[in-house]
Amino acid sequence: MADQDLLTAIQGIEILPGSAIYDEIHTLKANNEQLVMKMNGSYYDPEKIRMYLEKIAGRPIDKSVIVSQPFYTDFGKHITLGKDIFINQNVTFVDLGGITLEDHVLIGPMCRIITVNHLVDPKKRRGLSVAAVRIKENAWLGANVTILPGVTVGKNAIIAADATVTHDVPDNVIVAGSPAKIIKEIS
Repeated sequence: MADQDLLTAIQGIEILPGSAIYDEIHTLKANNEQLVMKMNGSYYDPEKIRMYLEKIAGRPIDKSVIVSQPFYTDFGKHITLGKDIFINQNVTFVDLGGITLEDHVLIGPMCRIITVNHLVDPKKRRGLSVAAVRIKENAWLGANVTILPGVTVGKNAIIAADATVTHDVPDNVIVAGSPAKIIKEIS
């Protein structure tokens, strides 16, 4: 199944172990992990990192995008990056549900963007559900931020260091805490 078709097919469903789609996801995940290990196995300049990211994501990465090593992604094929993005070191994308970073986004060190959850029902706990994450233009995630499935971070928003974002963040605000709450509006 094509990457975008897979992304569409898994939205809003329970992905259960033993199903064809579950097996396909895990095969693609294993292939991606090999590329991520190669990318992080040695120092590479930004151009070489972008080359690896293009293979991982399966789409072009603008030459204005800078990603520091190490960078981790479990699935890889559902990452969309705009222009003039900076991703600091030790960032993890769990991107099966889809991660989109719009132009001019800054991601601090040790951030995690998560689009996958396990199912609540104990009998189905090994199953998965997904929800896309979007980080809008000029947003800034401080160090060690966690963004949970289904969240949209608004344009120009700042997520303070160590915040855990569980709900959408409006444009032009600063949020902090766990769970993150608005602490200031910015202009």
